[in-house]
Amino acid sequence: MLSAKDIMTKDVITVKLATTIEDLARILIKHRISGTPVVDEDGNLIGIVTENDLISKNKRLHIPTILRLFDAFIPLGTSRLEGEIKRMAASTVGEIYTRNVITIDKDTPMEDIATIMTEKKIHLLPVLKEGRLVGIIGKKDLIKGIAGQSE
Repeated sequence: MLSAKDIMTKDVITVKLATTIEDLARILIKHRISGTPVVDEDGNLIGIVTENDLISKNKRLHIPTILRLFDAFIPLGTSRLEGEIKRMAASTVGEIYTRNVITIDKDTPMEDIATIMTEKKIHLLPVLKEGRLVGIIGKKDLIKGIAGQSE
């Protein structure tokens, strides 16, 4: 049975918190990848940034609905408004990346990887060995494994 170490991409492209949004977009295009792990200065995994993060930065701003009740005006949905404004004004990866990253071990079976991706609706899984980033698995890696074309 194939595991993460059999299907993962070993040469992982990473970015840092200070990477600009424009540089991130160029990296994704140049390497034809859908996202990349975010690492600190020591190379430790601290998050992940994907095309979805980049796209959501450019979406239309949803203005909260205002409910009028008697003489009071009650804004609905303002708790997300501040976060949306910050994301739209972002200029670095540190302002848009996802901090809570689901990771897998190099020995995680392919079936478990497929289950995690499906159930959690994620498309990139960083692979760790003893807490260090050693690879990444995307949907294409998983499909290659299913087709028997892994590295």
